[in-house]
Amino acid sequence: MFRDLPPLNALRAFEAAARHLSFTKAAEELGVTPAAVSHQIKGLEDYLGVVLFQRLTRALRLSEAAQAALPVMREGFAKLVEASARLGAHSDSGVLTVSAGPSLAAKWLVPRLDSFRQTCPDLDLRLDANDELTDFRRDDVDVALRYGRGSYPGLRADLLFDEQFFPVCSPRLMAGPRPLRLPGDLRHHTLLHLDWGAAEETAPNWRMWLLAAGIEDIDPNRGSRFNIESMAVQAAIEGQGVALASRALVQDDLKQGRLIRPFELSLGDESGFSYYLVSPQARAEEPKIAAFRDWILAEVAATESGADARL
Repeated sequence: MFRDLPPLNALRAFEAAARHLSFTKAAEELGVTPAAVSHQIKGLEDYLGVVLFQRLTRALRLSEAAQAALPVMREGFAKLVEASARLGAHSDSGVLTVSAGPSLAAKWLVPRLDSFRQTCPDLDLRLDANDELTDFRRDDVDVALRYGRGSYPGLRADLLFDEQFFPVCSPRLMAGPRPLRLPGDLRHHTLLHLDWGAAEETAPNWRMWLLAAGIEDIDPNRGSRFNIESMAVQAAIEGQGVALASRALVQDDLKQGRLIRPFELSLGDESGFSYYLVSPQARAEEPKIAAFRDWILAEVAATESGADARL
């Protein structure tokens, strides 16, 4: 059946080079030298008896034969990845690896893990807290909790939270010599900011909230800045200022009285982002992934309805 199949390494080199249109970038991806990639491509051309690339002065161009074959080859590699994942799932079926952003992991997921252990006692959960994009083909991850628009080709995305942002602070800020009663009173308190990085321009921030509240005489940029949202929330709990925080991350703190919401005005996420549970489409119905999805969607529903037994 596989007697006439070319060497797999040569096919990998061709697919990477065709995707990047560069032997150098393909070499970086595969961890070899550009000369090794060129050698693999030349060997594949000799094996097949066709030209795969037109080598221009400073560029590569796919031949017609290569353009026709490339989509089928990519589909074949995708099937190999799916088959490998299924084999791996059988060998490690009792462990579920979940990737989640550090703030969501610390403030929402970790406090609920006892409920997961009771619901799924046969599954050991491994939590990988990071904000990096998950490559399910490369990383040892089963599901990811991610903040995005929900459009992930080849992946299943289940909506967890539609996001809102609003000011939160310690109850202590409602008293004292400068009580926080009206939005204008924010001029007497430290504003706690989250650095959004590349999304800074469209992400909800104090400038947007103050404009929506009709406050024009407070500098929206003053105050303390944090690159992790849970740190800004913790600073608010400690009475160090007022944070413009994500509803998902402060729900528990509000219900436990560690934080209060001094004003009702909230902002939606202007970028259109929300929290999603993401998993490979080909593996979405694996028992351990389906069990985690059922559990977390039930937890979200209970939290939204106020029926969370922990609170």
